[in-house]
Amino acid sequence: MVRRLREAGYEAYWAGGCVRDLLLGRTPKDYDVATSARPEEVLRLLPDAIPVGAAFGVVRVRVGEHWIEVATFRTEGPYLDGRHPAEVHYASAREDVLRRDFTINGLLLDPLTGKLIDWVNGQRDLAERRIRTIGDPQQRFQEDRLRMLRAVRLAVELDFAIEPETFAAIRSLADRIRTTSWERIRDELTRILSSPRRAHGLRLLDASGLLAHILPEVAAMKGVPQPLKYHPEGDVFEHTVRVLEALRTPTVTLAWGALLHDVGKPLTLTWDGRARFPGHDRVGAEVAREICSRLRLSHQETERIVTLVRDHMRLSDLPRMREGKRRLFFARPDFEELLELYRADCVASNGDLTTYEWILTRCQELRPEDINPPRLLTGRDLIALGLTPGPIFRELLAAVRDAQLEGRVHSQREALELVRELLRAQEKPHPGSNSPSEPPGEVRTVP
Repeated sequence: MVRRLREAGYEAYWAGGCVRDLLLGRTPKDYDVATSARPEEVLRLLPDAIPVGAAFGVVRVRVGEHWIEVATFRTEGPYLDGRHPAEVHYASAREDVLRRDFTINGLLLDPLTGKLIDWVNGQRDLAERRIRTIGDPQQRFQEDRLRMLRAVRLAVELDFAIEPETFAAIRSLADRIRTTSWERIRDELTRILSSPRRAHGLRLLDASGLLAHILPEVAAMKGVPQPLKYHPEGDVFEHTVRVLEALRTPTVTLAWGALLHDVGKPLTLTWDGRARFPGHDRVGAEVAREICSRLRLSHQETERIVTLVRDHMRLSDLPRMREGKRRLFFARPDFEELLELYRADCVASNGDLTTYEWILTRCQELRPEDINPPRLLTGRDLIALGLTPGPIFRELLAAVRDAQLEGRVHSQREALELVRELLRAQEKPHPGSNSPSEPPGEVRTVP
């Protein structure tokens, strides 16, 4: 693509994050091309290109399975809404670089010759592992306030430090982050939580002042005490940082669930000789739902995160559960995430993994078909017995399922016999029967 633009007489370079990643020995996730060609000229040269931001000089071109953005050199400003420039002017390559966000993203590379163009000391900052804005950080962050959160995300993903003047500007403007769309904030936060250095990311969000404005419910964990016997690591915030650190390659929902698992504690703190948090799991689930809604997480992600927060303490009860109930728990679609959250929760507190190891051993002793075997009965089988659909269907089917998982019934015949026994034990007509000919207390037996 660069070759075609160059052969047509235009300047063209790889630009931005792909150059940064190549110089760091990382595989770029995508490639961006910066060129002197106007959008209409790019569209003429590349018939498959699609205009996606023609007003900003951007078109997108498909190459194999990847999309490449081709942007015309430009200058921008002023930014009236903290995100979009009021006007755009086509410019030189140097002017285009000088309007970008960070020095490490301000490098141009000619892929045909290997020549690197650096007008902003980006190579030095890469070598010194530093995040620094191009030009005045106050101006850069006023232009696009999401850049403050992006600076934290880059520092976390690349294991870089944020240059002091840049960090000071973030702290002074942190409250402006709420003028950014929640969808964009969500995406940056998710990338931070998905990073191996997610725990450092949470500390950096707090130190920068951003956390208090985008996740005040999490910031409220700071200073909330916990019983030293169970939590020698410190307050609820410190515990949460350590839980994130203890996670092993978490999914997005697990990372969010870990961040929010104790979000109900600040709201439920009581004192009874020591700090207690009655119902913090239930309250936390409600708060987690509010946060997920604010950040526009999908319905599926929200339900999984809320469930993790609500049930994160239940695994400690598994050794005392009836076998059938325990196997139902093992069969949950989120069980692996819940188990990993429980493990990290233990590691981040008193380090006692006795119950976790018992659960792990018990799971390994069971075959998949033991944990979640095909059901022996359905509602149709109950209708075939002459029963009328109603609330009792759920009770009967649950009782059969428990008996199946506990090994008390093994076949459909045995399951049907159990249903008959349960109905006889009720000592009243089965649901749906209102016949006055049946005297009170007489059991109607289903044949």
